[in-house]
Parts: sequence; structure tokens; C-alpha cells
Amino acid sequence: MARRKTRKVIDEIEVLDFAAEGKCLTKLDGEVIFITTPNVAPGDIVKLQINRKRKSFSEAIVLERIKDSEDRVEPFCSHFGVCGGCKWQHISYPDQLAQKEKQVKDQLVRLGKIDISNMKPILASNKTQFYRNKLEFTFSSTRWLTADEISSSNDLGDRNALGFHIPKRFDKVLPIDTCYLQDDPSNDIRRFFDEYARNSNEAFYNHVRHEGFFRTLMIRTSSTGDVMVVVQFAKDDKELIEACLSAFVEKFPDITSVNYFINQKKNDSYQDLESFFFSGKPYIEEEMEGLRFRIGVKSFYQTNSEQAYELYKAARELAEIGKDDVVYDLYTGTGTIANFVAHQAKKVVGVEYVEDAIKDAKINSEVNGIENTAFYAGNMKDVLNDAFVEKEGLPSVIITDPPRAGMDKEVIDTLLRIAADRIVYVSCNASTQARDVALLLEKYDVQEIQPVDMFPHTHHVENIVKLKLR
Repeated sequence: MARRKTRKVIDEIEVLDFAAEGKCLTKLDGEVIFITTPNVAPGDIVKLQINRKRKSFSEAIVLERIKDSEDRVEPFCSHFGVCGGCKWQHISYPDQLAQKEKQVKDQLVRLGKIDISNMKPILASNKTQFYRNKLEFTFSSTRWLTADEISSSNDLGDRNALGFHIPKRFDKVLPIDTCYLQDDPSNDIRRFFDEYARNSNEAFYNHVRHEGFFRTLMIRTSSTGDVMVVVQFAKDDKELIEACLSAFVEKFPDITSVNYFINQKKNDSYQDLESFFFSGKPYIEEEMEGLRFRIGVKSFYQTNSEQAYELYKAARELAEIGKDDVVYDLYTGTGTIANFVAHQAKKVVGVEYVEDAIKDAKINSEVNGIENTAFYAGNMKDVLNDAFVEKEGLPSVIITDPPRAGMDKEVIDTLLRIAADRIVYVSCNASTQARDVALLLEKYDVQEIQPVDMFPHTHHVENIVKLKLR
């Protein structure tokens, strides 16, 4: 039998800096060591174990935190360190902002060779707690066990949980007491369904055996005070579903919208499932500068409503839209940006892959009396072609807000061929944005860069790049 390789242990070393994706790093004899364990901060003195050796760097985990950094702050949530969310609670908010700004600069320069001399300071979020408008919780019959519970000889008791998945463990869920991400009545709603499920004769879902009844709970709130609740059930039993949701409505009669899915697949995704409306109305509404945006069960909307307004204002300002401009809004989602800028433009054309989102975009134009928008559903690289441009008109402004993977090369080639005067690129992933912008530099210059913090206490950051045709 081959002898197991002994892993190198570094007894005492200082954490030097942050790295990409919220990780930290240190150096030993000139070699970079990336620390993959969360909840570490620059200035910490730690004991490390090298668990992966590469040609130019190593990866390590923390065995012990010997001394805390003076820059650490006290986390506000009792679930910190186990739950996968809010991983930067131990970092002060000003330090978080500085790191996010640095992260954007590094990725634009290192990956895209982009001039960042016109980069503005990051826009901070006014709220750092209770800022999310959407949370998804999971029912599980196999809750996460702590190391002490596992080693104990005591009866582990109830294994049911309603909460968040442990990072990288699809089958283990951490029961949540109080979550500081979403405002009231989110915690009370989750506690109701947890108690109801425990008192029922139906099981919490088992994600290994794929059996049970209660599967997921989604809560959406809005700045208008609307609340939507969506429950996934694993059995098509109308009597049980009606009993559960009727009890909920009786307890929370003011909830705006109650809906459910019957999901008998082996994953929790719901975009391909039929949604069922139970009570209230089948949507909630957001408000922005007097515009009302309907959000359905499957609709995408930025999860930080207040900061989304700041993001869209910044994008609109950078776009410099005039009354004679034709604007293309690519990856338009439910048409939020398109409708938000429509009053300044001659015409706005939105394109989005998800057909249901385009239906919402059209409704949002209709309910706001906006008549100068057009929306199309389909794969961006297939829809955005020469015939489309000929039909809808040559745009002078293009706003693009793609998913984390960025834009397909075919889409970038089309943008270069269209040669709009201005492109405003909104991104939730500065690395793929850097890759795409580098390709657009064939015809464009970067005029302005504006990072925006949408997600306090995480490493995630939005960024806007304005490009001007040479």
C-alpha cells in the first residue's frame, strides 16, 4: 500500500493581504500561498497546512488562528463562520469597500490591460444589513452537525432544518435563527413554515434519497412594502398544500402574493416548472422614480433594491442618452434598465434569453405608459444580427448587463460591427468584464469606470465601464 504523503505545516505565519474571490494570501520564501479557509483577515497570525502545491503557488487551510488582526471587527450574526453568506462580517465596511475597489482595479489591469485612470471611487451601500429583497431557504431532513455534535455520544435529536445550504454540501442545511439579510417579516415567515412543517405528518426533504414533502421556501420583499412567498412541495397533493398555505395566509393575512411549485425533479431549480398562484396577486411591485415594476415568481430583479437604483442611475448618467438616441439594452431581464432610461431616448430595444422575463418587460412598459420600447426573447448571439439592426435601427448607445460568464465572442464581434457611439457595460464579474472590454478596445476607448457595492459583507462587486467609439 502506498504511504500517504505528509502535508507540510507552517506553525506560525502572518496573513498579508486579500486575494481574489474573498480569499487571503501570505508568502513564504517568496512563494505565494493562497488561504482557502474563510473568515481569515490580513494581519491574522495563523498555523497553516499546505494541501495543494502548484508550480508558482500553493494552497493552504488554516489549522489554528493564533492571534487576531487588529483590524478585525466583531461579527453581528450568530451563524457567522458556518453559514455560507456574509463571509466578510469580520472585516470593517470601509475595509470591504477598499478591497472591492482594489479587486476591480486588479482584474481590469491584470486580465484586460485596461487603463483605469478614469476610475471613480466605489459607490457604498447605504444599508449593510437587511438589504436583500430575495432569500431562498431549503428544507432538509439532514441538518448540518457541528464537530462537537458528531463527536458526542449524546442523541443528536431532531435532524430537520430550514435554512441555508452549507457551502459545497448540497445535502446539509444549517438551521437559521435570525438572518440579517432581509427585512421583516422574513424571519417570522421562515419560522412559521419551520414550525408548521415540524408539527405536520409530512417530512422535510431528503436531498440524497429525494423524498419528503417540504422542499424550499422563497421570500421576496420590495421597497413598496409588498411581500411574495413561494413554496416548493415535492408531492402533488392539493389537500396538503392547501392546508399548509391556508394556515400561512390565516397567520399572515397581509402578504401580497402566495404561490407554489410542485417539484419532483432531483434539483431545486424552478424556471422550467409551472408556478401555481394561491392567494393575493401573482406579482409584487417595485418602485423607482415613479415607475412601477412588476416582479413575478420567476422574474429577475436586482436583490438590493435601494442600491440597484444607484447602479441604474450611474449607468444612465454614463450613457448620456439624448432624445434622438436609439438604445439597445442587452440582457435586459424584466426590462428594468430599458424602462428606466426610456423617457430620455427616442427608442429602447431590449433583448433577453428568458421568455418569461420579456413578458414581464412588456408589462412593465405597459403599466407605466411607456410606448417607445420593444422587447425580444432569444439567445443573444442569434437575435442580435444585421437583420435585427436593420429592423430596429442602428443604436447610438448600447447598455449591456450580461450574466457572470460575460458576453459570447459572437456578441462582441457584432458590437464591434455595429459600432455604436457609446457602450455602457454593467457587470457582476470584473474578470469576465475585463476579458470582454479588452476585445472591445479594438474600436473603443475606456472613458469611465464606476464600481458599485451591491452586496455588503461579501466579496462580490458590480462594476460599470463606459466605452467611447474612437
